Amino acid sequence: MAARGTVFVCFFAIVLAWAPRERGALADVIVAVGENAPAHYHVARALCRVLWRALGEQTCRAERREAGHAAAPVAILSDVHNGAIEFGLTQSNWVRHATDGPGPFEFMDVRFDNLRTLMALHGEPFTVVARRDSGITRLADLAGRRVNIGRPGSADRLVMARVMAAMGWSRRSFALADELGGREQSLALCHDRIQAMVSTRAHPDPGLATTLELCNARLIPVAGPRIDRLIAKHPYFARARIPATPYGVEGGPLPSFGVRLVIVTSADLPEQTAHAVVRAAIENLDRLRRAHPALGRLDARAMAKAAIAAPLHPGARRYYREQGL
Repeated sequence: MAARGTVFVCFFAIVLAWAPRERGALADVIVAVGENAPAHYHVARALCRVLWRALGEQTCRAERREAGHAAAPVAILSDVHNGAIEFGLTQSNWVRHATDGPGPFEFMDVRFDNLRTLMALHGEPFTVVARRDSGITRLADLAGRRVNIGRPGSADRLVMARVMAAMGWSRRSFALADELGGREQSLALCHDRIQAMVSTRAHPDPGLATTLELCNARLIPVAGPRIDRLIAKHPYFARARIPATPYGVEGGPLPSFGVRLVIVTSADLPEQTAHAVVRAAIENLDRLRRAHPALGRLDARAMAKAAIAAPLHPGARRYYREQGL
């Protein structure tokens, strides 16, 4: 998919090296992001600037991280669980998959019951794009059409699988169920190989605006009783609205739902450390909002409550209670 606010496996980890060092030495704060998530790299740099100010003279840098053979969320959540890193940031559904065991964690002989949430950041709504000549104007119209359902193991595919289950669909429900990723699916849409594609992404997204224009496509609302039940069943999902202005959509924002990026750590993190990190982010919301378009609508109350997929860390919970959040 063209340059997007989230890239299929969109994930980054915040690592604080709190281990004891020589007297006078300072711990580094490393914000590590998935190597294929450029938007997340900018968000990580913004977080670094906030944490650097809050933590005094400690250094902070954003760092792209390779995931190896595993998907980035699987690899980094495993590192958080094992204590190899202190913090990770991933989509809320990946965290719930880790704690519950389904999806990509189903065959892992590991219990991720020590994961704890610090806060939620921006949302990444489920986004459906369809060619204007396809006749697709609502979610139900995808049945019987040529649809790209996302690359296996990707963030897009994980959410689409939930949507398909909610709608009573299988792969056979589509004339074609393609599995393209990256820019390939935008090209397939423009060339009429597929009539619609799906993604989970942050908005506004300049790449999406380009795809809509070049492929003569439009955004499709995602709503209805079945979607309502899906959101109610899975607390890591939250309602969302896709802004109209950057995409030339008439009639205002489009309804949808989606995941949020959440910062997670382990239960072993000291309470005071968790409290300090959350305080630094909440007390610098204006700075974060200006740092990247995806962060432009951050809300403190939503950061404390929206799409929380693992229990709140006691240090984070204490700060939110202190602030009435």
